[in-house]
Amino acid sequence: MADPSSYRPKPGQIPDSPGVYKFCDEHRRVIYVGKAKNLRQRLANYFQDLSGLHPRTRTMVTTAASVEWTVVSTEVEALQLEYSWIKEYDPRFNVKYRDDKSYPYLAVTLNEEFPRVQVMRGAKRKGVRYFGPYGHAWAIRETVDLMLRVFPVRTCSAGVFKNAERSGRPCLLGYIGKCSAPCVGRVTPDEHRELAEDFCDFMAGRTGTYIRRLEKEMTQAAEDMEYERAARLRDDAGALKRAMEKSAVVLADATDADLIAVAEDELEAAVQIFHVRGGRVRGQRGWVTDKVEAVDTAGLVEHALQQLYGEETGDSVPKEVLVPALPEDPDAVAQWLAGRRGSQVSLRIPQRGDKKDLMGTVQRNAQQALGLHKTKRASDLTTRSRALEEIAEALGLETAPLRVECFDISHLQGEDVVASMVVFEDGLARKSEYRRFQIKGFEGQDDVRSMHEVIGRRFKRYLQDKERTGEWEETPAVSGPAPAPVSGPVPAPGEPVPAPAVDSPEEPREDDGRPKRFAYPPQLVVVDGGQPQVAAAKRALDELGIDDIAVCGLAKRLEEVWLPGDDDPVVLPRSSEGLYLLQRIRDEAHRFAITYQRAKRAKRIRSSPLDAVAGLGDTRKHALIKHFGSVKKLRQATIDEICEVPGIGRRTAESVAAAFATAAPAAPAVNTATGEIIEEDDGGSTT
Repeated sequence: MADPSSYRPKPGQIPDSPGVYKFCDEHRRVIYVGKAKNLRQRLANYFQDLSGLHPRTRTMVTTAASVEWTVVSTEVEALQLEYSWIKEYDPRFNVKYRDDKSYPYLAVTLNEEFPRVQVMRGAKRKGVRYFGPYGHAWAIRETVDLMLRVFPVRTCSAGVFKNAERSGRPCLLGYIGKCSAPCVGRVTPDEHRELAEDFCDFMAGRTGTYIRRLEKEMTQAAEDMEYERAARLRDDAGALKRAMEKSAVVLADATDADLIAVAEDELEAAVQIFHVRGGRVRGQRGWVTDKVEAVDTAGLVEHALQQLYGEETGDSVPKEVLVPALPEDPDAVAQWLAGRRGSQVSLRIPQRGDKKDLMGTVQRNAQQALGLHKTKRASDLTTRSRALEEIAEALGLETAPLRVECFDISHLQGEDVVASMVVFEDGLARKSEYRRFQIKGFEGQDDVRSMHEVIGRRFKRYLQDKERTGEWEETPAVSGPAPAPVSGPVPAPGEPVPAPAVDSPEEPREDDGRPKRFAYPPQLVVVDGGQPQVAAAKRALDELGIDDIAVCGLAKRLEEVWLPGDDDPVVLPRSSEGLYLLQRIRDEAHRFAITYQRAKRAKRIRSSPLDAVAGLGDTRKHALIKHFGSVKKLRQATIDEICEVPGIGRRTAESVAAAFATAAPAAPAVNTATGEIIEEDDGGSTT
């Protein structure tokens, strides 16, 4: 625990201008980002008597080891820079909203020559028009199915579209009138794009124009005694009305607005957002967050606005944003929103009428979401805390291991040897810090030696980062260069220290406060294995001079926990939450390692002796495989038989035969579950 006075800047050093500040811990990792109208006044609040600080703020300032700031011109710039830094550094003491689900959107790909209507999830793409989010993907498909009667826009994938284009025959939707079939030229690109834009206009709320037009055309067709066309137009208008009925009218004045409500307690907060377009609720989403910083409702609203609109532009930012409490500086936030939209945005609290009633509905949804989240997580929080305490007690640790790293080795009969490193913090997986390794020091199967290499590489990089950031404590002056972390035995005094080796290119190289770093050490290292693997891991740490990180191993056979130097394992009860957490960590490391190993093996198997034939491209490779049916049959073919393949001359056939003659026959693939040999498929790879 650091003393804030040890890194407190002198009062004259801090400017009284607007700006953004960040607190960093001893490993140079950014742990908190904030903004201020006056940096001097705001930072002074953090360096008062610790007893007067909020408990969360006190924890943050005692965890930090330094503070930095950047001066900006306006409060709007401060808001923008704060959002950028929070997104870049992912500080642990800032509020971070988690979506309680992955929401589907109705998307129209206006960036393509022939726009496509489809369901999309995940990050938004440039040039794509989005509507939603929706609660369920089937709701989008029902809406699209109704609207394709009137707006027959393409919905097929690129592959289906190209196949139809080559064959000259449209898909089923083209035959039943639910696609204008641009793939076969029934409409021009401009006509199809006009249909897509009409579809977007209708979804954006401009519905009355199209329904009135259909009704007028229906009446005219009936007067002209074109009764079949009139019936079809009547059905089209009915389909549009049914699509509109799926989203009820909540505001009579065709308002475009987002309504944000917050439900909170001392530990957590839930945020609910209703997206209203054209007076109808077009989408709904929710977030849940831990209150890791001392923040009130206004602060939660400001963070929600940053996350909701930080990547949005244009009409994705509505004209009106209704909130339960205004941020600390509402004018600056409204100006920032206006900059994202390109026109004025109203940010206010609804006081009366339909908008206030609808805000009450959003608030009830937020309260229900918080209650549901707490019901799901209450037992989980208690269980994780108890598990970490049991592990600390069983291993004789002074404190609970809040960060645990687990390593596993994976290979197939000594080939494609790889290793994995998974990270759990507070009992939860932190997948952004997972790492994978290729074993480079030797070839063959040796799990103990592999574990020694991986642990050495991981913590050698940790020491190198400490040295680069100035945290490495140099020994008193001796001959030769200053000590540096190396793998292998520590040199005796007076001996030159070898330069540290450059580690794998898969590992990060910079140290600028970002969270995905090797430089952040664990309290506990878990290895998948028994006494030999634990001894190898401990020996690697000893060779690097690291003695403040605990090591244990979990053997699969009896789920025994092994400690370095102990002849007998630690046996945790089968009902122990600590054992269950160690098993989950070990199984996650095994899954991550075997996934990487299988990917490397599949890549190696996909290689073929044909790759070594000069001048033989993919087209002629496919022609050879197609002609003979498999690589196995091609390997057995004569030069004359190979010459029968169209496009293969005598010289090329001789090169192919020579390549197979010099290449060692591939070992047969074996199903490890049944023991049967798996034959090669037509592409020459095992399945």
